Amino acid sequence: MSEEVASSRAKNETWEWLKALGIAIILAFIIRTFLFAPFIVDGESMEHTLHNNEKLVVNKAIYYLSEPKRGDIIVFHAEEKRDYIKRVVAVAGDTVEAKDDQLLINGKVVDEPYLAQNRKEAAERKIPLTEDFGPYQIGEGQIFVLGDNRLNSHDSRAIGPVGLDRVVGRAEFVFWPFSDIRVTR
Repeated sequence: MSEEVASSRAKNETWEWLKALGIAIILAFIIRTFLFAPFIVDGESMEHTLHNNEKLVVNKAIYYLSEPKRGDIIVFHAEEKRDYIKRVVAVAGDTVEAKDDQLLINGKVVDEPYLAQNRKEAAERKIPLTEDFGPYQIGEGQIFVLGDNRLNSHDSRAIGPVGLDRVVGRAEFVFWPFSDIRVTR
């Protein structure tokens, strides 16, 4: 084989590798920007559902097709340089309030099985898990979010309803640590 042919093959192979790398970078950018993104839980506001420093996947595409629903765990832009993760408890048109340690949506008590451990701990301390608040009327294009650890959560009780334009996506599953891989619900 001549040097010219070998040089040509090497250039073709290099070009093919560069094209593959370029395509991979473009696909990664598209996936991260529009479809899925990693998120690290910072703090204890979602205990016992999510734990500090857990890493999870956020589905960014889901809310292109529909709006957040009650019970969804979402990530949203809370501050200019900080995102929060909380649970949606009320959507546009709802009236939300808490009375006597019960969450009420449109005057009806909401079953919140994901709070079982937190309720038990609050009862042992002889304090309510959810202090009375509201009522708040949720406007069009807004949602009301609460942390599952109601005693230690900076959420809509303090920052008000969250605009849908600030929602990043829905938390889908925890992928780190490996021993705790699970779907978030």
